Amino acid sequence: MVSVRSDRDSADSRIPVALKILIAGGFGAGKTTMVSSVSEIRPLQTEEVLTGGEGADDTSGVESKRTTTVTMDFGRITITEDLQLYLFGTPGQDRFWFLWDELSQGALGAVVLADTRRLADCFPSIDYFEQRGTPFVVAVNTFDPEHRFGADAVGRALDLDPDVPVVVFDARQPAAARNVLIELVEYVARRQLAGAGRR
Repeated sequence: MVSVRSDRDSADSRIPVALKILIAGGFGAGKTTMVSSVSEIRPLQTEEVLTGGEGADDTSGVESKRTTTVTMDFGRITITEDLQLYLFGTPGQDRFWFLWDELSQGALGAVVLADTRRLADCFPSIDYFEQRGTPFVVAVNTFDPEHRFGADAVGRALDLDPDVPVVVFDARQPAAARNVLIELVEYVARRQLAGAGRR
């Protein structure tokens, strides 16, 4: 007897496309928070308690921060039945930058988190992705309502190319974080279409 697979069976057995996304930004910008809020699996975190002393991290503007990522954060979110995003949160401190080259291999693009209390901290991430031609969006995290600035103002302050999306969001809100990731995927798709049109 020959078994016939229905269209439904075929759809259920589809393997979704998996895309790698980096979540980057300065120390305390909300990378771990974003990955944790949006991940549909229990996120992998490599958090360690901050230590004081000489060479300690500058916590000005984020004085309540007690831990820091020392390797990466990892999470996953399903956008559609055909698309899953694997999220890799990068460490924010300079002493862990040697990990970035490894983490960025194969990445579709990146989200650079900007905290307006310490806006200059996201410049190294922006420079890193610009130098490597990695598409990125800037997501302005609204942890502190007293330091809110519009997307246009942040884009000008960071001297971004006009086509780089800047989104204001709250990393603690899963729906807002998901929308940032969708914005990145759509931005990458627009860039690829534009590049194909120029050929």
